[in-house]
Amino acid sequence: MSTFTAPKGTYDLLPPSSATFLAIRERIAAPARRAGYGYVETPVFEDVKLFSRGVGESTDIVTKEMFSLTKRGKEDLALRPEGTASVLRAALQANLHKQGNLPVKLWYSGSYYRYERPQAGRYRQFSQVGAEAIGAEDPALDAELIILADDAFRSLGLSNYTLLLNSLGDKQCRPVYRTALIEFLSGLDLDEDTRRRAEINPLRVLDDKREAVQAQLVGAPMLRDFLCEDCKAYDVKVRELLTAAGVAFVDDPKLVRGLDYYTRTTFEFVHDGLGAQSAIGGGGRYDGLSEMIGGPALPSVGWALGVDRTFLALEAEGVTLDLPSATAVYAVALGEEAKNVLFAKVVELRRAGVATDLAFGVKSIKNAMKSADRSGARFALIAGDRDLAEGVVQLKDMSTGEQAPVALDALVPTLKEKQL
Repeated sequence: MSTFTAPKGTYDLLPPSSATFLAIRERIAAPARRAGYGYVETPVFEDVKLFSRGVGESTDIVTKEMFSLTKRGKEDLALRPEGTASVLRAALQANLHKQGNLPVKLWYSGSYYRYERPQAGRYRQFSQVGAEAIGAEDPALDAELIILADDAFRSLGLSNYTLLLNSLGDKQCRPVYRTALIEFLSGLDLDEDTRRRAEINPLRVLDDKREAVQAQLVGAPMLRDFLCEDCKAYDVKVRELLTAAGVAFVDDPKLVRGLDYYTRTTFEFVHDGLGAQSAIGGGGRYDGLSEMIGGPALPSVGWALGVDRTFLALEAEGVTLDLPSATAVYAVALGEEAKNVLFAKVVELRRAGVATDLAFGVKSIKNAMKSADRSGARFALIAGDRDLAEGVVQLKDMSTGEQAPVALDALVPTLKEKQL
């Protein structure tokens, strides 16, 4: 056994579970790709100020959870705790917003890092697929992204999830609400850390999960009651489009999520089977983020969906994805000469697009056939000296047990005809 283990709060992704993870990533990304989103990949570490400015100084992510890196005696880099700020930075750096087509539509997939207390559904390294639409202010764009996320979860067979929806207003109406909320919070019995957070961004207190805090928030002013007419109309249109598309949602006036950059539309998908860590994805509009990190005014909207959380949600619902076997054909050679011939055929089949494996280190035909069965292959190729002398290999259907000889020179087209 190895002396080393995976670091606390992380895990190894291994077969067969890894195949499900890959399928989750693919199915989450598929609706976004069909909607014209192009792939972007950013470094796993960035200037720490990108996150402190964009994500927010008051957030737990910045104050408690960010992994900072020391570079020549300075802590000026950080492992990315989320994807939006990095993707927007990359788009601005490459001047994608100046190329004429707005919004710039991008999707991404990767690992993110937060120094959190490890628990079920919460890891220090976690995987997300995200989508961002940069440079357009349009309620139809907000609705599009929410619908794409809902389509992704539906494509995986999930059903026991709920879409929570809220509006956080804009720079016109939020300051009025902020003043009213600060006045309300000033009369509560809050600890020093919470009061300090409230001074920077009082909306963050609404997101506090502690029961002692939530109990005091009964009767707190809600932002929905302070929305300006433009934000109300925007919010109504988003809801109309979602309803027309058959996407159900629940209003959650306390939904602010854990990032400071959100404006107007804010949403979160939660799953009934995940306990306290119920969120499986979410996002919203972030019209001021570009300016926060030094760019021009670029109203934008996006989301990130958790691959790890989605995997747990599938388990909670007992959903098993119908995945193709990693191996379609498994070759078993009886003797060195047969192995040389079959090895060449395995290479040929792979180059022809047929997923093929070979029994290595064969001790007996019995063990080799057990390996063929465990591989999940639809067919087994079996060859010995007698078969080679006749110029054939034995092709066995692993589901029916039927076996028949196939000419060596006809093997590849025969298997291709079987749509492998």
